[in-house]
Amino acid sequence: MTALAEQAPTFDCRVDFGEELAALARADERIVAVCNDSVGSSNLVKFREEFPDRLINVGIAEQDLVGVSAGLANAGFIPFVSAAAPFLTGRALEQIKADVAYSDRHVVLCGQSPGMAYGELGPTHHSIEDLSWMRAVPGLRIVVPADPSQTRDAVRWAAASGLPSYIRIPRFKVPAVTPAGAPFEAGRATRLAEGDDLTVIAIGTMVSRALDAAALLRAEGLTARVVNMTFVEPLDVAEVVAAAEQTGAIITAEEGLLSGGLGAAVAKVVAERHPVPVRMLGVPTFAPTGSTSFLLDHFGLNAEGIVKAAREALGRV
Repeated sequence: MTALAEQAPTFDCRVDFGEELAALARADERIVAVCNDSVGSSNLVKFREEFPDRLINVGIAEQDLVGVSAGLANAGFIPFVSAAAPFLTGRALEQIKADVAYSDRHVVLCGQSPGMAYGELGPTHHSIEDLSWMRAVPGLRIVVPADPSQTRDAVRWAAASGLPSYIRIPRFKVPAVTPAGAPFEAGRATRLAEGDDLTVIAIGTMVSRALDAAALLRAEGLTARVVNMTFVEPLDVAEVVAAAEQTGAIITAEEGLLSGGLGAAVAKVVAERHPVPVRMLGVPTFAPTGSTSFLLDHFGLNAEGIVKAAREALGRV
């Protein structure tokens, strides 16, 4: 566990997802939830109790899950599609591409328990490919909240956006990191710490760990800017360029595959606009079986791993 997590309470963001979705449904009868026999794991039990006619359970049939939701959107509803991230994005990728993104339907895809949150269930249940898959689909907005506040913001934003979107809903408990009153806008990152020597751009579970790494680097006389990117698509290009121009190196940190995710998106901008050293932290291959904390540490997705990457990028090995 990271230092920030030790000092502050941590939260299961599925609770905030369920509560915010129910609050939206009370105010807007178009809001419906669609799931794949995942009412409990999506924290939709209370939603079902309050809105029994507005929760549709298609069973373990993810392709139908997305197709039905696209039809609901076409009929004027705002469907929140909730399922375990590996099965929602893997089994239904064709429907996400054709029925949602290509057809430009206002469907909110909610990937529950993403990354390695299902640690002990092994690679079949790890969702480390989802960011790469979803980034390859044109027109799909990709949101990775870092804490409860951003989870609620993401649900509200997606409901009002009128756009097809994919939200990662964290299961692995995280501390609150978002400053009170911080804006939540598509394509806008949140700068959580200032620094001149390097920038750490992180998403989701890695944001609190990036803040811990910045504290460790300060003890070594290095100042690290910490950026919570939140939207992987659209990316905050201006924030990435500013990091490249104003600091000496960039570290990216994500709980997902190194190919095609946040790091790849950032590296493309840096290479085209202002080249500086970039080190990408993520998952290089299928993960073994173990707790989420073990797996994050196994791949160096912790404060110490970020510090090591920073030293390498700055030539201080």
